[in-house]
Amino acid sequence: MKLFADGNRIGLGGAPLAGLFSPVPDAEAVATVQAAWDEGWRYFDTAPHYGLGLAEERLGAGLAGKPRAEYVLSSKVGRIIYEADTPEPDGEGFAVVSNRRRRWDFSRDGVLRSIEDSLRRLGTDRLDVVFVHDPDDHYDKAVATAFPALIELREQGVIGALGAGMNQTAMLTRFVREVDLDVIMLAGRYTVLDPDGLDDVLPACLENDVQVVAVGIFNSGLLSRPRPPADATFNYAPAPAALLEKANKLADVCEAHEVTLPAVALKFPLFHPAVAGIAVGCRTAAEVRTNAALARTEVPEAIWPALKAAGLLREDAPTPG
Repeated sequence: MKLFADGNRIGLGGAPLAGLFSPVPDAEAVATVQAAWDEGWRYFDTAPHYGLGLAEERLGAGLAGKPRAEYVLSSKVGRIIYEADTPEPDGEGFAVVSNRRRRWDFSRDGVLRSIEDSLRRLGTDRLDVVFVHDPDDHYDKAVATAFPALIELREQGVIGALGAGMNQTAMLTRFVREVDLDVIMLAGRYTVLDPDGLDDVLPACLENDVQVVAVGIFNSGLLSRPRPPADATFNYAPAPAALLEKANKLADVCEAHEVTLPAVALKFPLFHPAVAGIAVGCRTAAEVRTNAALARTEVPEAIWPALKAAGLLREDAPTPG
């Protein structure tokens, strides 16, 4: 399956649509999806986990009326959303108050229910890609039941492709080597700041013909501004001093080449032959337009050997030239 349209290897990550860390109004979320569409983005990713289903509902509203054959839609399994008696704030980073709760479920029935619920919330009749989401503490169940259920659905033509999405490389590498995957979603582990995916999962993907969607390319904020602020975050926590120092050194080289750190961060993953494209989380239409402009920015080829010469980028990282 081709995940990204010709000439546009950027898509919309759906977590911010559900108010990740701070609220997002319904209308703004829908406008964000529309802005992504207007920029030519045709890959859209979401998950039940994001805002207890709210991101799926908002993405579905934003895509309503769009030609279904013209975009690729992915969601995830591993968490079931269910109704409780009383509303309460979500305790997992999303600024929502809801009667909904989540629970882990990697069983076959859980996978089938999760997909059915996602289709209903999204208002669509199919998912092009389904990822097993964050099975860090559930390896055995993922291998025994979740992946076999998805393989069965792929063979039946119910879904187009299957994969796994995680913030780590070790278990993803095992999945790539042990399971018949089509794609992985690699979060934060192949960035200009943290290219550790080069050690294991990216070579494994090349060996097994598995596509990669790189996400978290700004490392949850540390690379999202031309000069990282002192309170920048990495992996959704305050950035360690050593990483903050490295990000500032990266910014120094970027400034010397008259380009911004976010533009370089956005371009970097796309040079690896295993990476099909990237998905960028956006909470407003303005953020979409900013990231689309970054994607169109010309990054001087000379910056890549300069970063390697400064010891800021691994020598084995694929770059132009």
